[in-house]
Amino acid sequence: MAEIQSIKQLSENRFVNLFHVQGENSKGHHSNYFVASRAKTVDELKINTGKVSADGVAIYALYGEARDRVVLIRQWRYPIGTWVYEFPAGLCEPGENYHQAAVREMHEETGLTFSPIEADPMYEAPRFTTVGMTDEAVATVYGYASGELSTKFEESSEEIETILADREEVRRILKEERVALLCAYQLAHFLQDEEPFAFLQKGDEKG
Repeated sequence: MAEIQSIKQLSENRFVNLFHVQGENSKGHHSNYFVASRAKTVDELKINTGKVSADGVAIYALYGEARDRVVLIRQWRYPIGTWVYEFPAGLCEPGENYHQAAVREMHEETGLTFSPIEADPMYEAPRFTTVGMTDEAVATVYGYASGELSTKFEESSEEIETILADREEVRRILKEERVALLCAYQLAHFLQDEEPFAFLQKGDEKG
């Protein structure tokens, strides 16, 4: 097992910071890792806390009376210099659980009202995003969206378009567009499953 020898904080920003982690693995290889994190200090890094807490939330929401459309956002992202399709998402605020964060973020990004559904916790639990470069963990919340689209609640830093995509549009998006990984996996199931959320109620049938 590798051993972490030192951690140095290289930035002090509001939303993301860079840390230099040095260590040695069981083969004697010395590594210099640069880790991006939502942590504001070295003590808050998951390396030190050992906790898999949700930094943010991704929202898989169905829309319409027939619940045959999925709520997507098309967002301009600086790291790739272009647009990408994603689920509505955002960071959890202090003292906020990820269900509360999902309701707030859905409204801010799309203007829609989001109603989370009860799901087996194993489907919602925070999971790591790109663990080779960040300790960020994101929880997925499932539910139904209603209301009218609006951009008036967006932050000035965001450049977002909301899409209520049926299966035909989802198929086109997966074939032709840039799509975030978490979103792409769920959309693949959306295409195939008559009831996209049926798996959430099944849980572990073996107990």
